[in-house]
Amino acid sequence: AKMPASGLAPVLLGFLLMWRTPTAARSHPQHSGCRLVQTAAHCNNGTLTSVPAGLPGDIEELQLNNNRIQTLQDDSFRYPRLTSLSLACNQIHKLQSNTFRDSKLLQSLNFAKNRLYMNQEESSRALRTLPRLRFLDLSENFLDEDMAGALLQNLTSLEYLNLSGNLLKRLDGSSFRDLLQLKELDLQRNVVFEIDGAFGSTPQLQRLNLAFNYLPCLYDFHMTHLVVLNASYNAIEWFISRPDLNETFQLETLDLSHNRLLFFPFLPGRSRLRKLDLSHNSVRFYERLGANATKTNLTTTVDFYNVNQDRKNITVQLWDESLHGDVSSVEILDLKGNQVEYFPAGFVQKMPALQRLHLCTNCLETLNLTSERFSGSLYELDVSNNRLSQLVADEGAATALGNLTYLNLSLNRLERLPAGLFSWLPSLGSVDLSYNKVGICLPGEANLSVDALSTCADWRNVTSLRRLYLRGCDLKTVPPSAFGGLPLTHLELSDNVGLIVQEALQSLSGTLQHLGLGNTRIQDLDFSGFNSLTFLNISRNSLAHLPPSLLDLDLKGLVLDLRDNKLSVLPTDQARTLAAKLQKVFLRGNPFNCCQIQWLQALEAVSVVGRSELECEDLVFGTHRVDRSDLFVCQKEGGESFVWYILLFLPICLSFLGILVIVLQTFRPKMPQKSIQKKCLKPTSY
Repeated sequence: AKMPASGLAPVLLGFLLMWRTPTAARSHPQHSGCRLVQTAAHCNNGTLTSVPAGLPGDIEELQLNNNRIQTLQDDSFRYPRLTSLSLACNQIHKLQSNTFRDSKLLQSLNFAKNRLYMNQEESSRALRTLPRLRFLDLSENFLDEDMAGALLQNLTSLEYLNLSGNLLKRLDGSSFRDLLQLKELDLQRNVVFEIDGAFGSTPQLQRLNLAFNYLPCLYDFHMTHLVVLNASYNAIEWFISRPDLNETFQLETLDLSHNRLLFFPFLPGRSRLRKLDLSHNSVRFYERLGANATKTNLTTTVDFYNVNQDRKNITVQLWDESLHGDVSSVEILDLKGNQVEYFPAGFVQKMPALQRLHLCTNCLETLNLTSERFSGSLYELDVSNNRLSQLVADEGAATALGNLTYLNLSLNRLERLPAGLFSWLPSLGSVDLSYNKVGICLPGEANLSVDALSTCADWRNVTSLRRLYLRGCDLKTVPPSAFGGLPLTHLELSDNVGLIVQEALQSLSGTLQHLGLGNTRIQDLDFSGFNSLTFLNISRNSLAHLPPSLLDLDLKGLVLDLRDNKLSVLPTDQARTLAAKLQKVFLRGNPFNCCQIQWLQALEAVSVVGRSELECEDLVFGTHRVDRSDLFVCQKEGGESFVWYILLFLPICLSFLGILVIVLQTFRPKMPQKSIQKKCLKPTSY
């Protein structure tokens, strides 16, 4: 029978709706609390105790994080196209042998924060059925080295392995025996105290993280293919590379920070090392000690015992140029927080590629830019917080530092500088002289010979300078021409008590973005014209009101620091005007009046740092948090003043106290005469 055209339309529409139903389900499905996004199923943060059934059979990614799954049963994953599976933060303690029988394409598997320290043998059999597994996360599973070894058997395709946050103590040749393709290994936050040939079977390993363990040393380092080694936060006292290897090491980043290093590490003889982080150790150099050893009967050698599995010991000179290895490609050297007093002769010259040198918090007393001969590639030099009392430089050596952009000399003992130092550095963009006793040159002083040492600093012709930090330099008066011609965007003058700087700042009104005037005792500084400001610090200045010129500025996104002043109230109209200009404001440490705190509402759209901890004082001088208005003692609007009640009640109290004293004096019993007292008090013969 023929179907009429009019009857065919409903049937076709029905087929169309049936065909579109799976597509719609892909956009907004709900399968046992799961959300489907294209070929991924997100079933996180629920109460699932097993793998949900009924998911589309063609999913490629499945996330089951933060659930309550304890066991993965055989045939739990009937998804043949599944390549990524995440089960972090469950309670999984067992994988049955055929768990992944139907998911042979799995490449990424995340078991972080589970309990795989139990049933390792059966769980291991399940993992071995995954021939394409490349990524495996077993972090925080309470695994020791034997448990981890059992789980990792025959995982020859694995490229990334995360074992962080476990209980591994000793690593040997059997630990990663089958991981021939491993490229990245994370072992941080274990309790590893010994490594004995553990990486001999991982020739492809490029990134190794050993941070936050208990390693006492790293010796016989011969991993020529390793690119990144992080051994920070251990107890390492010395690092020794194998000296007899002629192969070039691929190591580019070596992090030995926060250890107990006494010596500069014995690096490979041929390497591509670019970043060397030795911060927060006890590194120093011993060249001078070795040179004076014959005079003081000191030894000139150091013996390293228990090296190379007790086959032999190593005896080295206190400073031997061959020991520090190849540093010719080092671009970043971080030595902050050590005990460096000087560099051995020629040491700096061996780093022609050096770009950043961090030496803050050491024991340097002299810095000689002339003799050290820093490379022209150096653009960041930080020698802050040392004992520098002398800085030596000549025009030739300083001009060679054509790329030096950042120079930090703060927190030293400098009182004199080479007169032409800053004008010799053509690319200088940031200078920090904070907490030294170096002043700013007056016009007459600036004409001194550039070869002389000067007690003041001169920035003439330094048109590249953008940031200048002079905090705590005991400055009193800044010459009007001090910053003339400088395109400064950042100027820090805080902690110069009694500073007079108004005239000098006017030349910077068009460029200045960051201005620090905290703890300078300024009162009514004129900010007219400073329309580029984005940060202003006028904290700790005993200000009772805001500078009027600040309210007239055309600003957007200003960060204003008003802490520790004497502000009791901000007029509401001023607060509204200020709110339109501010992004963030610091207000703590001011004696705000609780009874006049309504202005704070005008700053509702502004980020008031520590708003919930802001305090104020009420009429009886009680201190409260501004959000506890129920505790304020204030005069009600239209009512009589609270003070008048105190003044009225005080005379009444004084009158009552006077009457009480008179009554007590009137009715006080009379004392007996002294003669009677003496007679009665005479001792008897008894």
